[in-house]
Amino acid sequence: MFRRDNDGKSQEPKPGEAPDGQTPPLKPFSRRGSHAPARPGPGTAGPEAARRPAQPISPRRADSGRLDASDARRLVVGREICLSGEITSCDRLVVEGRVEANLICARVLEIAQGGVFRGRAEVKEADIAGQFEGDLTATDRLMIRSGGKVSGSVRYGRVVIESGGEIGGDMQTLSADAPSALPPPSPASTSK
Repeated sequence: MFRRDNDGKSQEPKPGEAPDGQTPPLKPFSRRGSHAPARPGPGTAGPEAARRPAQPISPRRADSGRLDASDARRLVVGREICLSGEITSCDRLVVEGRVEANLICARVLEIAQGGVFRGRAEVKEADIAGQFEGDLTATDRLMIRSGGKVSGSVRYGRVVIESGGEIGGDMQTLSADAPSALPPPSPASTSK
């Protein structure tokens, strides 16, 4: 533990020095090129794990407090995903893949470039950069981006079409005082 100097006095060993007065040999280089201590591998716990109590894994619902109200009811259909059926209680639908459905009472419909929606949609706003085929009712605004295509029966409050956007089929502007987004009843059904 102590070593003797040439004078015969004992001294404490210097850090990194062996007790017998010789310097220990160097470690060979690791693959990473450093002399850093090895990290514990998967399945092995380091010393801090023994001191730290296990914590339960919380469900993702705890993160929902960070979402704002508009993102709480958002559905994203990703690329290469196909969805068919009826979509209700959805505030915002983002279509990047393919959807064949009826969308009722949504606030916003977004069809991304490359996305396809076939069916019926009743929304407040529609933003189309992909393709829509069917019956579309946008009570507030219909935005057709460059490269976007809309075909079928289209009803809208206001329409904005960028250069390169296409719209075709039966189109009609909704009147500002109309209580419903549905077309007016035929004269034959109103007579008694």
